[in-house]
Amino acid sequence: MRLTIFAATCLALFPLVTACSRPKAPTTNPLLTEWKTPFGVPPFGQIKPDDFMPAFEEAIRQHNAQVADIVEDTNPPAFDNTVAALDDSGEALARVNSVFGLLTGAETNDRLQAIEAKVEPMLAAHNDDIYLNESLFKRVKAVYDGRDSLRLGTEQATLLRNVYRRFVRGGANLAPAEKDRLRDINRELSTLIVKFSNNLLEQTNAYKLVLDSKDQLAGLPGDQIEAAAAVASEAGLPGKWVFTLKAPSIWPFLQRSSNRDLRRQILTAYANRCDKTGETDNTVVFATIAKLRVEKAQLLGYKTWANFILDEYMAKNPENVYQLLEQLWKPALARAKQEAADMQAMIDREKGGFNLEPWDWRYYSERVKRAKYDLDDEAIKPYLPIDEVREGAFTLANRLYGITLAELTNIPVYNPEVKAFEVREKDGKFIGILYLDFYPRPGKRGGAWCSTIRDQYIKEGQFVTPIVYSVFNFTRPTGDTPALLTRDEAETLFHEFGHALHSLFSDCRFRGSSYYIAQDFVELPSQVMENWVFEPQLLKLYARHYKTGEVMPDALVARIRKAMTFNQGFEMTEYLAASFLDMDWHTMTGQKLEDADAFEKASMARWGLIPQILPRYRTPYFAHAADEYSAGYYSYTWSAVLDSDAFLAFKEKGDLFDPESAAAFRHLLSKSGGEDPAVLFRQFRGRDPKVDALLIKRGLLRK
Repeated sequence: MRLTIFAATCLALFPLVTACSRPKAPTTNPLLTEWKTPFGVPPFGQIKPDDFMPAFEEAIRQHNAQVADIVEDTNPPAFDNTVAALDDSGEALARVNSVFGLLTGAETNDRLQAIEAKVEPMLAAHNDDIYLNESLFKRVKAVYDGRDSLRLGTEQATLLRNVYRRFVRGGANLAPAEKDRLRDINRELSTLIVKFSNNLLEQTNAYKLVLDSKDQLAGLPGDQIEAAAAVASEAGLPGKWVFTLKAPSIWPFLQRSSNRDLRRQILTAYANRCDKTGETDNTVVFATIAKLRVEKAQLLGYKTWANFILDEYMAKNPENVYQLLEQLWKPALARAKQEAADMQAMIDREKGGFNLEPWDWRYYSERVKRAKYDLDDEAIKPYLPIDEVREGAFTLANRLYGITLAELTNIPVYNPEVKAFEVREKDGKFIGILYLDFYPRPGKRGGAWCSTIRDQYIKEGQFVTPIVYSVFNFTRPTGDTPALLTRDEAETLFHEFGHALHSLFSDCRFRGSSYYIAQDFVELPSQVMENWVFEPQLLKLYARHYKTGEVMPDALVARIRKAMTFNQGFEMTEYLAASFLDMDWHTMTGQKLEDADAFEKASMARWGLIPQILPRYRTPYFAHAADEYSAGYYSYTWSAVLDSDAFLAFKEKGDLFDPESAAAFRHLLSKSGGEDPAVLFRQFRGRDPKVDALLIKRGLLRK
């Protein structure tokens, strides 16, 4: 997942910037002073939580002064003195907010959360102050109206269109009373989204499945038992074992524990997070968010929130999204029903005496897979130590693009576990910095994501290099054993590294270009990388046993390849169910405050989700539906069509590292912020994408 630090409630338009043209008081705040560090990275060791509020206040003041300079310019409105000047404004605010966004996502605490609750409404108000500034919009509109005579380049024309549309979509054409209501909505949404996120983190951290008998560990492999003992020790429970709702704990437990009641307990706790939980209840929070979004969309002239959001995306409208989802839903659901039948048959053969439930799926699917393919994920993990998988991703980037990544040990990091790398071209030219943060912590929210501290742009003729970070929640090392990744975790590492490459390869003049990339395109650079992970040619270059150094045996590789379409009915169905839920919430036209649980049940019944499968995200913990992926969770599927088709370009050449295809794909990545992504993809493939490649890859369509 690629995150844009400036969410809808923050400053999305003007990422970084020139120095303020008006005098300002000297400061010693490390967020506002020049970063005299290697490569200009943040001086994390000097930054304290109490630095943020005064830094935000000063940065907003500076940005207001810069905007005032643009408005008060006595020269006629032109691209450079209006649109480019806006893009060049707000450096201090962008810098403060990028560091704040990194820390509140990956290293938060009570103090940062309290500041976040105050800052987000401030940023929402500041955002509105810009988009609702009548004098500023008048200048932007004058440039836009005269665009045909300006002879703008492609990136300039794209930026002008996007800036103008952002003002219109930000309420610039509304009547005064409507603008006031829009401000109220934006302020309330900013507060609710923070509350939703903090509630989810609190509920996820709060749960512990404490086991005190070895009998309760039946079926679990040694590394999981060791990890649970370590968590128990940290929790002050020596001699016990603790399993949590963090991904490296809950999902392996559900796959391997033969204790059905314990599986039920932990999955039920996971599925009921923030559902009627008192102060951390997200059901009313989300329903209120959805209600306000409907009102905002209709205030701006759109039927629904989905219509408002998708107008900027490749999909363009909800009808196109539903059409794609339904096209995949039917074969996925049919396959899932067959998978459920296979598992029920195993239960019946063993005289289990019960019907398959959601907490049984992962356990029995693993057993069916072992029976069908003689494949056990525990046999794969020793060949996927985290450092080797990381080097596998780096090796792929080197083979495709010629770049190299070298670890830095003299650079500030925000947590001792974080590793930093400098990225260089084949000829040694510096490209940027990449931070990698692998393991879960109490202050880190769940999932994996990638974002930037500094975007690439060109300032006063000088190419500014990006600073990128990727955050994960992988299985920790235990004792002398390194972190051994599951197949899903290996793919996740490549996925987020693909997002990082997208940012590192950017070659645009304007900072704003990186903020206008369509959300349903943004997963292409990441998901395409997953296609290489288990290709035999690449596995031979990185997949080595952590003890012996032995390359993964051909027989094991063959079994992995044969089983790649296994359980795809489940995986597609749980994902598509969440995508439908997201779209159903955001295609509401009324403003009635719905009961979230009732709404969700009706949505899943409408699409015919079988009871053995839960949607990947239920409403109370559907963070993507609450954040910048709202009405856009489908984008992983939209991008999956693109990535499957893009990977075919290499397959068709008969060379997975084909330099010509790699160069063409890198060009697509480097310009995606400044040009129409549909046009760029068409240039890359010579045609529009086809869904067939995805269906074949998922085993839902015969070749």
